[in-house]
Amino acid sequence: MGGWNNVLLSNVSAAGDQDAVGKRLDDWARSRGLEPYEAAVSLLRDSRTNVSTVVFAMSEANLERFLAHPRAMVCSDGGAYAVSGVARTGHPHPRGLGTFPRVLGKYVRERQVLTLEEAIHKMSGMPADRLRLPGRGRVAAGSAADLVVFNPATVIDRASFEDPFQYPEGISVVVVNGRIALRDGDRLGAGAGKGLRPAGAR
Repeated sequence: MGGWNNVLLSNVSAAGDQDAVGKRLDDWARSRGLEPYEAAVSLLRDSRTNVSTVVFAMSEANLERFLAHPRAMVCSDGGAYAVSGVARTGHPHPRGLGTFPRVLGKYVRERQVLTLEEAIHKMSGMPADRLRLPGRGRVAAGSAADLVVFNPATVIDRASFEDPFQYPEGISVVVVNGRIALRDGDRLGAGAGKGLRPAGAR
């Protein structure tokens, strides 16, 4: 799965190279009259290595196998993005706005790789236990009220590699620490989230 076309330029810091953002490396190199290797070196030099990329190298078949494995959990290393304001920056990987709805819509409802119950556990109670976060990941008396109200029949991601700044569909309410943070697509008030440390951490 190698090749310069498998490198999507998601952010560069050099002012003179902003036209590279959102383009495949080989396409951008061609627009500059450069070989892809020369273009890559030029980008890294001009941005003092502050270049972010999305690299396409995963197998869909392997991804489905991983999701179905009983020890696998669902997470994302995507940043925190929004469709407007200061959190709309660069050309990020669509996982920043769509990881969990994608699992629920594509891999649960459409592909039936795992059940809805398994997917929710892999997104909530299982990682909370693994990361030693007591009072998280479950709906129970005394636990933090972190809840997502969604429609299993319609939930799906809309963010794409071409247009990553799209919110998912099928989510009506998000509750963070007992406070409604989002309702019907509208963000409400100041954020109620906070940093968490594993139990026993210093």
